[in-house]
Amino acid sequence: MAGGSEVVEAALSCAKCSKPAHLQCPKCVELKLPREGAAFCTQDCFKASWSSHKSVHLKAKLSSLATETPGEQNAASPSDGWLYCLRKGQARTPKIPHFDWTGMLRPYPISEKRVVPAHIDLPDWANDGIPKIEPSSDLQHVVEIKTPELIERMRETCRIGREVLDAAARIIRPGVTTDEIDAVVHEVTVAAGGYPSPLNYHFFPKSCCTSVNEVICHGIPDARKLEDGDIVNVDVTVYYKGVHGDLNETFFVGNVDEASQRLVQCTYECLEKAIAIVKPGVRFREIGEVINRHASMSGLSVVKSYCGHGIGELFHCAPNIPHYSRNKAVGVMKAGQTFTIEPMINAGVWRDRMWPDGWTAVTADGKRSAQFEHTLLVTETGVEVLTGRLPTSPKVFPWLSS
Repeated sequence: MAGGSEVVEAALSCAKCSKPAHLQCPKCVELKLPREGAAFCTQDCFKASWSSHKSVHLKAKLSSLATETPGEQNAASPSDGWLYCLRKGQARTPKIPHFDWTGMLRPYPISEKRVVPAHIDLPDWANDGIPKIEPSSDLQHVVEIKTPELIERMRETCRIGREVLDAAARIIRPGVTTDEIDAVVHEVTVAAGGYPSPLNYHFFPKSCCTSVNEVICHGIPDARKLEDGDIVNVDVTVYYKGVHGDLNETFFVGNVDEASQRLVQCTYECLEKAIAIVKPGVRFREIGEVINRHASMSGLSVVKSYCGHGIGELFHCAPNIPHYSRNKAVGVMKAGQTFTIEPMINAGVWRDRMWPDGWTAVTADGKRSAQFEHTLLVTETGVEVLTGRLPTSPKVFPWLSS
């Protein structure tokens, strides 16, 4: 961020330390925001406040979007860095891409890449978008048995991931943009000392995935406002103390129709039933049988293109966890293994299509999709849900309080 500009306003106080202030944030000047709260006494105070102060600029941008017409909201603003994503995050364009959209949802412009403080430990893709260790690791073929020390680090990381997802859940309501959700995920993650694992992973441009309505997974947070009746999945992964913790949940936005409520609840139940069979000696392929059986009984379909995965010091590794029946997953569960189960359940057909951004997977028929995910540890007697809900987690799912 550029240094503050001189301002003649003796009555202003520093937003950081309350001393008399003579500098003002240049971005606030550009956005014509009130001087109060944007004044600083020194460059040091300005820099120390930057991580929290910059949210004012985002809120101002979101507020300006709120006063525009629907057509204007969907328009890119190159001067402000808001552009459409292309080529898996490696390119941007000011024009909405041409595509045979399967449903009502459309991409909106995305903001610039968020900054990670210098003191945060980074995964090896953070700077250039390319994972180095993961693709060629032996753990792509061998399921690791975690040491007690590594398991304890994963517990810590997964606890942070849960707190981050809970923070995102608390702001979900009509009128909030998915970019604003991403801002919360980013800020809460780095405040805890973690790195948001999706950020720049194979060039993914944001700190979490937000998948709305017909989006199956890997939706990119953008300037679209959530609308009453939407469903939105928020997928969070945190990198902390050298390990990753991965989880997601699908949330209701305002008043949601009964069919969508049944879809989301059934998806939650699919995950719970799958977790219930996890213990040493169970074959990984059995997970898909349990999930497919429950989804089919409700007239729903299971996505086959995306699976659960091993996790630890690597974001994605063995084992592969398909969620559909008659799958070819190899191996049996053993104590000390950690992996995710994350069923994606569709209201219509199971097939998917990819948006021009190269990340957003949507249902082929435009009908809705839901997903839930936990990171799990196989124990000697069963399973530990490392990303489980906390007593402080928001009460957003009606079937848990009934």
